[in-house]
Amino acid sequence: MGGGLERSIPAGAGAFAACLLDDARSARHHAPAARSPVRFPLAHRFRMPRTPSLSTLRQFRILAQAANFSRAAELVHVSQPALSRTIRLLEEDLGARLFDRNRRHVALTPAGEDLLRLTERLIADFDDAFDQLGQTLSGQRGRIALGVLPSYAVGDLPGVLSRFRDAWPGVDVTVREGLAGTIYQNLRERLIDLAVMTPPDDAGEDFTFVPLFTDPCALVCRAGEAPADPGWHSFADAPFIAMAPTSSVRQITDAALARAGLAPRPLYECAQPATLGAFIAAGLGISALPLSCRPMVGAHDLEWHRLDDSRAERVIGIAHLSGRSPSPAAQNMLSLLTAKGAC
Repeated sequence: MGGGLERSIPAGAGAFAACLLDDARSARHHAPAARSPVRFPLAHRFRMPRTPSLSTLRQFRILAQAANFSRAAELVHVSQPALSRTIRLLEEDLGARLFDRNRRHVALTPAGEDLLRLTERLIADFDDAFDQLGQTLSGQRGRIALGVLPSYAVGDLPGVLSRFRDAWPGVDVTVREGLAGTIYQNLRERLIDLAVMTPPDDAGEDFTFVPLFTDPCALVCRAGEAPADPGWHSFADAPFIAMAPTSSVRQITDAALARAGLAPRPLYECAQPATLGAFIAAGLGISALPLSCRPMVGAHDLEWHRLDDSRAERVIGIAHLSGRSPSPAAQNMLSLLTAKGAC
């Protein structure tokens, strides 16, 4: 580049040309550093003196729709001067004119049209959110976790859930089956809202328990093999098939047998009534079960003979934490469960 530049300067061009040449050579060997981009101050964020209230925005929307101050004031149930003042303050806060006015008519400015679009979205979101909240507070929406004994789950519960769904179809219900101890622990840990159970054995002050019905016991045997006079004394001679020692059924039957002066040694112990029913159907022995367990062994040809002992009855009720108010949806379930004839 240097030779080309030197040849382009005619002879005798004088000192000025020589200076240009010197400058070019200097520029070639001392190129200036790249310039930093010019930084302009960031625009200040728009800040309003006051955030418009939802009431103000609703009045603005009504005025935009009515296009008349008198008519809009009637619709929002305020005086015309009050509405005019509200709009004036809104315009001052925004720093923009929202309406072009004349004696008979008002029309939105471009700024007003922008605000109207925003207002429509805000009001729609607000109304939808509080509509959902209203449904939740009235129990029409929500979630319930319900803990139940297995015998109740296959007995009365399907009918209860059917009636509940008809009345409150927007509520989701989760059912957890389990023994009383497990379900009460779930209540303490707030994993479930309500429980259909026998009364709590301990820490009763932690729970509110509302009895629903009593569940008497019956002697259960294979069809056609009932003792001549079915009663607690029948267990003195026949093989006894019992529920597991940790079950509420076992506690009741052991106590009843003790009152009758008996202490039969169980031939088998079963964790589930369905298993016990299968053993009885196979001719392995007899047992005592609450009548609510009957649906769980209905697949087998068995006989049920009610046993006379008012103390050998389970009390089935609904429990919840004493210090925790049930949700509206749970309160509706509680009301349905405790209603006469619900179970």
